Amino acid sequence: MPCYNEIETIEQCVAAVLRSSWVGELIIVDDGSTDGTRDVIRRLDDSRIRAVFQPQNGGKGSALQTGFKEARFEFVIVQDADLEYDPDDYGKILQPLVSGRADVVYGSRFAGGDAHRVVYYWHSVGNKFLTFISNAFTNLNLTDMETCYKCFRREIIQGIELHESRFGIEPELTGKVATGRWRVYEVGISYDGRTYDEGKKIGWKDGVRAIVCIVKYSPLFERRRVKKKIAA
Repeated sequence: MPCYNEIETIEQCVAAVLRSSWVGELIIVDDGSTDGTRDVIRRLDDSRIRAVFQPQNGGKGSALQTGFKEARFEFVIVQDADLEYDPDDYGKILQPLVSGRADVVYGSRFAGGDAHRVVYYWHSVGNKFLTFISNAFTNLNLTDMETCYKCFRREIIQGIELHESRFGIEPELTGKVATGRWRVYEVGISYDGRTYDEGKKIGWKDGVRAIVCIVKYSPLFERRRVKKKIAA
């Protein structure tokens, strides 16, 4: 759970995660919060919680890289510290992994018939546009590349070398998953999107960076990079 200045939602979100029977551990990576979120995390009392406090804000990607390294259980799922994504969906996300059919599962906000809060039209258009470009470069047929809910077999995510410190981590992960040719599944999830007044952080500059990362970490360029590294 990457976390930055989420004092309004962190306690409720953690409680929702820990109610799930699928959770063996919850790694909270506080990414330099300054609003009192750290104090709330320190007060949380559950043996499944492991908190990591980064000295300064490095971005979602930086927090995820830290959390992935700390993971100890068989499957690893990303959970934002707000209340946009519902931990009740863990079961459906994990099912393809538990059954042995998948190596990576994406929870899609645009697939399936679960409830979705109606918020920003152009934001959804932007997400679908980025997914379209990502699919063109990865040859995957995802409906929601930017989703928070990405779930991995632990050995896979800990074997991926990641570089992006902010929201570019999403297309980077997708490009490298495609390069690895792992079995990818997608399931529909519910979504309770929040507004910018409620704390949403992603902006148009992150969208521009996402396009750069889609190309930079696409399978074609990633394989060339690996070959150069081996040759060196």
